[in-house]
Amino acid sequence: MKQLALDIGLATGPTLARFFAGPNEAALQHLRLAVGEGSSQSTRSPVPTYLWGESGSGKSHLLQAVRQSLREQGASVGWLDPSVTGPADFDENWTAVLMDDVHLYSTGQQAMAFNWFVNAISPASGRPRWVLAAGNVPPADLPLRDDLRSRLGWGHVFQLQTLDETACRAVLRQEADARGIFLGDEVMDYMLSRFSRDLGSLMNLLGQLDAYALRAQRAITIPLLKAMLESE
Repeated sequence: MKQLALDIGLATGPTLARFFAGPNEAALQHLRLAVGEGSSQSTRSPVPTYLWGESGSGKSHLLQAVRQSLREQGASVGWLDPSVTGPADFDENWTAVLMDDVHLYSTGQQAMAFNWFVNAISPASGRPRWVLAAGNVPPADLPLRDDLRSRLGWGHVFQLQTLDETACRAVLRQEADARGIFLGDEVMDYMLSRFSRDLGSLMNLLGQLDAYALRAQRAITIPLLKAMLESE
């Protein structure tokens, strides 16, 4: 089964509104309340939130969506993922600290994450910040230093479930509609039967297919998908 690099809808960008919750409705509603979507103000608190689940369950989408939502409100946020080389000091102007893929952090990144976490929730700052983190295993199983691991599991913890085939089809249809493209059932059948059903990979495939169809000025069909794959 061909694996494609994770790239969740860069053409349209992750948002909470475009996250297909399925069995993850409780986690989505928690985040929407935290950033104030659908209300006049957020109900964010200094109690941290940790999301965990296997690849393709939507963790990175949700963190990126939260970052985008807070930025649109004029807030400044700290962001840390395995690609950040750092080190970076904690910024007192941050409203929240977001940490993605914490299970992959190096020793240096773990030290940075611990520093950010402690400064974010410290009452001495006078304005505790929200910490939202995500990893692929429960907090207790994270391969991290003990003090960071215990803090990540201190607050709200949500396990994200991967979507079944019916839900994956709904997500693909929603993404295609958001891009303004027609995705026929036969193309969707081909995608789901020939490629990884990891949702991130499917979103990446659809994004590549959309861009290739625009360049070729052709409708999205199975022959077009095959032609794109052969051209790579």
